[in-house]
Amino acid sequence: MPPSGSPTAGSYSYPQISQTNFFIIPAFLINVSINISILTIVSKLNHDYICTIMKESPGMNKEAIRCLLCRRPKCSTGCPVSTPVPEAMALYREGRLNEAGELLFRNNPLSAITSRVCDWRDFCYGHCVLNVKKIAVRWYEIEQEVSDLYLKTAKLERQPEGRLNGRKVSIVGGGPGGIAAAVFLFREGADVTICDSRKRMGGVLRYGIPPFRLDKSYIDSYESLLTDAGVVFKGRCKAGRDISLKELSEASDAVILACGAEKPVRLGIEGEDSPMVMDALQYLSDPGSFTIGPEVIVIGGGNVAMDVARTAARRGISTTIFYRKTFGNMPASPVEVEHAQLEGVRFRVFEAPVKIGDGTVTFRDCENITDPSTGKLLTRIIPGTDHDVRCDTLIPAISERPDFSLFRDMPPIFNQFGFPLTDKSTSNISFMEGGPRNIFACGDFILGPKTVVEAVSSAKKAVEGIITVLK
Repeated sequence: MPPSGSPTAGSYSYPQISQTNFFIIPAFLINVSINISILTIVSKLNHDYICTIMKESPGMNKEAIRCLLCRRPKCSTGCPVSTPVPEAMALYREGRLNEAGELLFRNNPLSAITSRVCDWRDFCYGHCVLNVKKIAVRWYEIEQEVSDLYLKTAKLERQPEGRLNGRKVSIVGGGPGGIAAAVFLFREGADVTICDSRKRMGGVLRYGIPPFRLDKSYIDSYESLLTDAGVVFKGRCKAGRDISLKELSEASDAVILACGAEKPVRLGIEGEDSPMVMDALQYLSDPGSFTIGPEVIVIGGGNVAMDVARTAARRGISTTIFYRKTFGNMPASPVEVEHAQLEGVRFRVFEAPVKIGDGTVTFRDCENITDPSTGKLLTRIIPGTDHDVRCDTLIPAISERPDFSLFRDMPPIFNQFGFPLTDKSTSNISFMEGGPRNIFACGDFILGPKTVVEAVSSAKKAVEGIITVLK
C-alpha cells in the first residue's frame, strides 16, 4: 500500500464545481507569441474564483487555483503518455478524486510512481503554458495525491469485450514496462505470465531507485494488484537461462520483452577490472551488503550516478561525482543534481578517467567543442593534463545496456544503434528468415535507458501492437 501519510478516502469535502465555471484560455493564445497580459488576466480570474471555493475546501491543493484547463494542453502533449491533465484537474476541483484517479490509472497504471520519479521539468511542468510567466502549475503534486488515493482500493478488471480474450501472453521482465504491459493486457482479457530473474516484481523500481526517492510500498501495492487479479509471476526465472525464448514463443500467443537495461557500459580504460571498481546497479540493489569507501568516486552525470552518490553520502561516505562535461550537459534531472549537492556530494566537472591504478584514478581535463560539420557538442580530452585522484571505491555509472543473451537461440535483426529492430507501429521484433513473428518489445530493452513514464508509453504501444498482429 502507499505510505501511511497518503490521503485517504473522505479526507476532503469539496463542493461540486462544473468545468464551465472556469475561465478557459482560448486556444489561439497558446502559441509562441502568447499574449502575456491576457494570460495574466485569465490567471487572476481563475485565482479569484477558486479562492472562494478553497475557503470551503481547505484540503484542496492550492496548485489547482492556477491551472487554466487549456483546451490544447501543452502539459499533456509534453507527457510521453499524454496524461489527460485538464480532465483530471476538473474532476479534482469538483472533489471527484476517485474518478480522477481512475482516469489517470486507465491511461497510466503507474501514475502513483511516475509522478514521483520522472523528470516533470522535462514533461508536464516543463510544458505548462504558465512557464511564460515562470509560474508553471505543479500538476505532479496533485497527480501524486489523486493516484495515491486511488491505488489504495484499486482492483484490476477485465473489459466487457476484451480484444485479447483467451490469448496467452508472456512478459519477460517485471519492471515498469512489464508491470504496465501486464495491466493493459489483463484488461483486454489476456492470460498473463511475467517471468523475471529477480525474486520479486519491480525491476529498477525495487532494485534500482533508492527508497528516499521511491517508497518500496508502492511496488508492493502493484505486485499485490497484479497477483490478486490472477497475473502469474515467476521469479528467479531468467529468459535464455531457465527458459529459452523459443520455448516462450511456442507456448504463448505473444511474448513481450520488457527486460530493461541492466548491463553496465564499461569505461574502456586500463585497470577497469580492478577489485576497487563496483557495478552501480549492483550497489543500488543492496547497498548495505557492500563495504565501500572511505573515499568513493562516481563516474557519470545521469540519474543513476546521482542515486549512487546520494546513497553513499547518506551512509556517511565521502563521495565525489566526476563528469566529463559540465552541469548544464548532465542528463540527470536538475532536481536530483541539486539534492545531491545539498546532501554533501561533491562535483568535479570537465574531467574524464583515463586509467585506474592501485588506490588512484588518473583523470584528464576536458572541454566542450562543437563539431563544425554537424553542430553537435563533443568532448575533447586535453592531452598533457593527467592528474591522479585518491580513491578506495570507483563506481562507474555512465550508462546501461540490455542483456541480449536471451537471443542466443534465435538472433534478431539489430538496428544501427545496436538494439533489436522493431516495427514502428507494432513494436514487433524483426528476426531472420524463419524466425518467430509473435515477439514484441518495450521499454529500455529497445529504447536504452529512459524514464519510467517512457517505459509505460512503450508498453502501451507494444500491447496495441499485439492486438493488431493477433487480430
